[in-house]
Formats: sequence, C-alpha cells, structure tokens
Amino acid sequence: MAGDDARTAEIKAKLKERDEFIRESWVKAMEARLVRDELEKCQKAEGVNHYETCRWLSDKYLQMLRDNRVQGYKHIDL
Repeated sequence: MAGDDARTAEIKAKLKERDEFIRESWVKAMEARLVRDELEKCQKAEGVNHYETCRWLSDKYLQMLRDNRVQGYKHIDL
C-alpha cells in the first residue's frame, strides 16, 4: 500500500515536471511570435529603410528561432 502511494506520487511529480517543461517551451515559442509580429509592423512602417531601422528586431527574432524551438518531452519512465 505504501509502495503504491509512493509510486503514484512519483508518477504525478514526473507528469507535472513534463507539463511545466512543455509549457515553458510553448511560452518561448509565443515570445518569438510576438517579436515576429513587431518585426512585421516595423517593416511596414519603415518602408525601404526597414533594413537599417528594424535590424535589431530581425537579429533578435533569428536568435529566438534558434533558441526557442518547441521541444517535446521524450524522457519519462513509468
């Protein structure tokens, strides 16, 4: 009985950890989407000068694309 309770608590903890990991991954992906939207607004507003004016947003967005990919959680031992 006590072993079952411990096993259940362990599984719940692993599932909670997995959910938090996936949630954080999606939050980072949505942050990248917001930066992309701001970049599009900047490009439309600046016209031909957007290469210089919006460069910092472009660099930030490219870095976020590299770093903030949505990742699944493949490691769980049940």
